[in-house]
Amino acid sequence: MINWICKSFNELTLEELYLILQLRSEVFVVEQHCYYQDVDGKDEKSYHLMGYDDGVLLAYARLIPPGVSYTEQSIGRVVLKKEARKSGTGKLLMQESIARSYQIFGKAPIKIGAQYHLKKFYELLGFEQCSDIYDDAGIDHIEMITS
Repeated sequence: MINWICKSFNELTLEELYLILQLRSEVFVVEQHCYYQDVDGKDEKSYHLMGYDDGVLLAYARLIPPGVSYTEQSIGRVVLKKEARKSGTGKLLMQESIARSYQIFGKAPIKIGAQYHLKKFYELLGFEQCSDIYDDAGIDHIEMITS
């Protein structure tokens, strides 16, 4: 069972911050071969949702307030450890992210920049495509929003 913890940047321990950055780098930089500036100045303004199982950080998402990435609130840096994929953990992570975003920022539309190949996954969670396909670090992306 996953233990969800959500903290503002200033509430994170050094160990939590290290594990978050390690997981993001492991997946986005090494596994997906994307060379981009992960530490982008948004972490300090965001909340950080961490999903632990038996002390291991398996799932993470960044909950971003309105006016930082988009006019709307946003969820970004959605990431799972490889061993947590295809187990339903991604759906749980997004459901928890949406619920926490509404709790923190209010029930209003959430806008995301999603990898295009995950379009159907996000549609099942209530997101609709609202942009053309664009390239982000060599991977096709689209913007999506909830109603």
